[in-house]
Amino acid sequence: MPYTPELLDELNMLIRFDLVTNQQGLKVHSHTADAKVISATRRLYDKGLVTQQDGGYLTSLGRNAVDHAHAALALLTEGSAHDAATPKPEVAISA
Repeated sequence: MPYTPELLDELNMLIRFDLVTNQQGLKVHSHTADAKVISATRRLYDKGLVTQQDGGYLTSLGRNAVDHAHAALALLTEGSAHDAATPKPEVAISA
């Protein structure tokens, strides 16, 4: 199943959360936020990934999803798993 535009909106919302702390959430303001962001956030709430319809905090399932979303994004933007696992040849430097 390919990523739909709606799933991409949800993934883009998820990667905005900071996994360093549980003390920081996100608030999506319905009068100023893009309609896609508002809808994506509500779908994340319906799926049990965030605590409020307008964002709030990540649930434990949401933290897991954010972790995987960040990992996938890193692999797709920073190189392949093959590149990361391949040892780099040592370069001899002479003075």
